[in-house]
Amino acid sequence: MTKIGAFIPARYAAIRFPAKLMQVLGAKTVIRHTYDNTVATGLFNEVYVVTDSEIIFNEITSHGGKALMSKKEHESGSDRIAEAIEHLDIDIVVNVQGDEPFVKKEPLEKLIAVFKDEKVDVASLMQALTNSDLIADPNYVKVAVDKNMNALFFSRSVIPYARNTEIAIPYYEHIGVYAFKKQALLNFTNWPISPLEAAEKIECLRYLENGVPIKMVVTSYMGVEIDTPEDLIKAAALLK
Repeated sequence: MTKIGAFIPARYAAIRFPAKLMQVLGAKTVIRHTYDNTVATGLFNEVYVVTDSEIIFNEITSHGGKALMSKKEHESGSDRIAEAIEHLDIDIVVNVQGDEPFVKKEPLEKLIAVFKDEKVDVASLMQALTNSDLIADPNYVKVAVDKNMNALFFSRSVIPYARNTEIAIPYYEHIGVYAFKKQALLNFTNWPISPLEAAEKIECLRYLENGVPIKMVVTSYMGVEIDTPEDLIKAAALLK
């Protein structure tokens, strides 16, 4: 039987919004919403928060959840998870972002389902982006895909560029929820940061630069990602 685990990387010292995961949203902290909603999907054999912070570790474990402390400093959430899973008995690893408190079952179920194709090693989520301001916003990572729904490129720039304005072009926002076969994730952490990844500050470009396809799965709206204090206000309104 395939063992599937969800791992939630959770860093305390976020640059744009320090301690954002410990902000209270309704009756619980952001990180507890993320953890509890991931468990509630019923899709996973194990769910862990992986953190560098004793505060976050205690927040999860004191409420009956499972957490692992990182032993090293890490550049990315993927690196943090790779350290955690190295000696765990797991086949497919799902990386759920700690700042996504409105985790839902359906998108994660669709993401896991693509691994029925044995050729898939890495998969991720995207959603249609129609607001022109957001398409132009470098904080929104865009992805272009081929006809088989494999990623061609990820960028903070507008891709594709509408040189021909007479045709309808779909734009997709990359949602930072990934799934990997265990070995694919361990391989990722053994590769150096790649040039395009370093330029764009988008970690999944490391897979493309090393010739590993990423299968993209279209989902509907995922909720609010907590990156700023304004996002927390939006999330509170959505929760109500």
